[in-house]
Amino acid sequence: MNDVQSALEKGRALIMEAPSLEALRAVEAEAFGKRSELAAITATLRGRTPDERRELGKALQDAREDLDRIYSERLARLEAGLARERAASERLDLSEAAGLFSPGGGPLADLLAQPLPRGHLHLVTQVREELEDIFVSMGFEVAEGPEVEDDWHNFEALNMPPHHPARGMFDTFYLKAGPPQSVLLRTHTSPVQVRLMESRQPPIYAVAPGRCFRRDTPDATHLPVFHQLEALVVDEGISMSHLAGALDAFTNAFFGPGRHARLRPSFFPFTEPSAEFDVTCWVCDGRDPNCRTCSGSGWVELGGCGMVDPAVFQAVGVDPERYTGFAWGFGIDRLAMARTGLADMRDLLDNDLRFISQF
Repeated sequence: MNDVQSALEKGRALIMEAPSLEALRAVEAEAFGKRSELAAITATLRGRTPDERRELGKALQDAREDLDRIYSERLARLEAGLARERAASERLDLSEAAGLFSPGGGPLADLLAQPLPRGHLHLVTQVREELEDIFVSMGFEVAEGPEVEDDWHNFEALNMPPHHPARGMFDTFYLKAGPPQSVLLRTHTSPVQVRLMESRQPPIYAVAPGRCFRRDTPDATHLPVFHQLEALVVDEGISMSHLAGALDAFTNAFFGPGRHARLRPSFFPFTEPSAEFDVTCWVCDGRDPNCRTCSGSGWVELGGCGMVDPAVFQAVGVDPERYTGFAWGFGIDRLAMARTGLADMRDLLDNDLRFISQF
């Protein structure tokens, strides 16, 4: 036991006298490691009686724990001192520049005295929030969903099984996840509507705004990443007249009084009947035969719409004999262009503050 106490004192002295981190790490083995006196005493335990092993073993364990604690405390103090020395050596002397911060002290003081300009939301975000406010005031809720989708929610549930020719309308970004062409970046926000109908039974009055992705070459009217807003209404007794009325109410709210919407027959795999909807030209009001916005027709195409196909209801577990509904969709980016008179959609991606700050 005296040997254990002696080894403990020697180890404590080695640790406390180490002048640096390198010296401390160098004496660790000698203080209580493999080269220490404690290790030599431990090697003699095998030849002792059980009572001696029990008593000596406990003393050895207590000594090691004591030295380990002392070592950790010494290590922390040395590291803190080294950090203080490093901070002192890296400290910058700013006394020469102190005058720049005083009134009349130079260009830096003048710059700091000016109010910092405040940023604002991007034009597309502004239009999206305005659209959400309009539809919430009309009684719709705002729904969101994942941008990475599976094939079933993006295509099959919307009446587009594999190899359906309507899939050619979408140039899709597929991801390397799961079986080939099973996971993708959503090509429209319609999957949000599918998930909404899966999650609960009608009535449903919702809009789904968000980003969409297609392998389009950027040009004046197309971007590979664009923003879309789709609406869905499912309830008993919903008809095409409700669709036309809702679109007209939206047109007046967004474009202003006197604007109207009209429907033209079209085709979409998830609605039947389907239609394109146009709004009266916001540039010439239909009075200029040479208008470049409406080509003299007085109408500008805005999006697609129609009555939800019963096959879509069956796919998501909604009774098509009891419920009917309508849906429509349009591009938020196109509305931003219409509102501001932009001629090229690619301008919306420009990070030039001279352009962005106009809106």
